[in-house]
Amino acid sequence: MNVAHILMTLLLASAGGVVCWWLQTPLPWMIGAMTVVTAAALYGLPVRSLHPLRMAMVTILGVMLGSSFTPALFSQLGAWPLPLSGLLVYCAATLGAGVLYFRYVAGVDVTTSFFSAAPGGLNEMTIVGTQMGGDERIISLTHAVRILIAVFTIPIWFRIFMDYSPAARAAANVGMLEVPVLELAKLGACAVIGGILGKRLRLPAWQVLGPMIASAAAHMTGLTAARPPIELISAAQVVMGVGVGCRFAGTRLSEVRTAILHAMVFAGITIAIAVLSATVLHQLTGLPIAALVLAYAPGGLAEMSLVALALSIDIAFVATHHAFRLLIVLAITPPIFRRLRRTKT
Repeated sequence: MNVAHILMTLLLASAGGVVCWWLQTPLPWMIGAMTVVTAAALYGLPVRSLHPLRMAMVTILGVMLGSSFTPALFSQLGAWPLPLSGLLVYCAATLGAGVLYFRYVAGVDVTTSFFSAAPGGLNEMTIVGTQMGGDERIISLTHAVRILIAVFTIPIWFRIFMDYSPAARAAANVGMLEVPVLELAKLGACAVIGGILGKRLRLPAWQVLGPMIASAAAHMTGLTAARPPIELISAAQVVMGVGVGCRFAGTRLSEVRTAILHAMVFAGITIAIAVLSATVLHQLTGLPIAALVLAYAPGGLAEMSLVALALSIDIAFVATHHAFRLLIVLAITPPIFRRLRRTKT
């Protein structure tokens, strides 16, 4: 562990966050950190992410997501079955389009094509795909670019075309000194207990889902109504941005330019499928199209939930759909891949 490189990375990320905050961009701390660190990584600077710090911040995000599950949420659940079921179609369409694109346009092998296209978590798809014989660099790069494009373009789109105003949300932020110590302790207990249970139950993205479920239980039962303070959420955004940017560490743009271009094209395809799915479901259910777009957007659970927070869109709705998508992908990809591999052999 090189402390100097970690500190340099955090300073660069924080500087990027300050600039984006000054420019009043949506999700400034995450987009600023992500942009600067990604550029530094591709330029060849020794950017580094501190894994324990990232895990701690992801846990905080899980607690924040769970705090959106209030008792009033029960009255809204009746409108969710159709969009949740629609994720099956979305996952199948994304997987099919991705395999065809990577296999016949990008020209990569079947295994790499499959796990690059699977709309699951970056870590899970990279690990499983590598174990199955896929190209680790292409798989991880494709998912990193997918998340990068989704996080960077979707908030900007909302800002330009949907009258997003970050200043309008300032009053909703709660500072560290405004949260009672007892409530902070309850939130901390949700983070610790949820993290332990999530890991033991082997939940996908357990660092987020475990604390989210524990926090949701605490908030829906009335044990607490507190939310993590804005200082912690902003710090978590910076660390999440660092995590995405550092995925490109050791990757020279000249060496992987073609792979990045293919990943960008596929990210555009997945965003198009998400927008089409959201439009159809909006017509069928009457649910807000903004919430549906974020629920189906091809970003990570934590990243898209942060976007929902920044845009004041129903976080519980978005987080639930991304968690369900992860469960679907982990359930269907192994049997589908085994059948596909038998067909090709």
